[in-house]
Amino acid sequence: MTTDTTTALAATIDTYLAAWNEPDAAKRAPLVEQSWAPEGTIVDPPIEGVGHAGIIELMSALHTHYAGHRFRRASGIDSHHNVFRFGWEMVAPDGAVAVAGIDVGEVAEDGRLRRITGFFGPLPEAV
Repeated sequence: MTTDTTTALAATIDTYLAAWNEPDAAKRAPLVEQSWAPEGTIVDPPIEGVGHAGIIELMSALHTHYAGHRFRRASGIDSHHNVFRFGWEMVAPDGAVAVAGIDVGEVAEDGRLRRITGFFGPLPEAV
C-alpha cells in the first residue's frame, strides 16, 4: 500500500475505534457510516454485526456490559492487498487492560471497512 493509502487506512481504523468509544448511539452512527461500508460485517468470538445498524447495535451492547471501557490501537497497522491487521486493547476506567487482541480486516473499494474479524488474547501455543 502507498503512504497515502496507509494514512487513509489508519484514519479509517481510528474512526472505527472512536465509534467503539462513543457511548451516545446518535453520535456513534456517523462514525460508523464514515468508517464502514454499508454491507460491512464485524465478527468477534461471541458476537456479530452486519451493516451499519448491526454494527451500531453491537457497539451499544458493549457499552451496556462494559460501561466506561475504551478501545485503543496497541500497534501499527500491517496491510497489503486491501487486507490489514492491528493490535488493540480494551481499557477499563482505572486504566487496566481488560482484554487485548488483534483485528484482521478487509477494506472495500471506497476505502471503508468491509469486514473485520477479531481475535481475543495472544495466539495459542504451537503443538
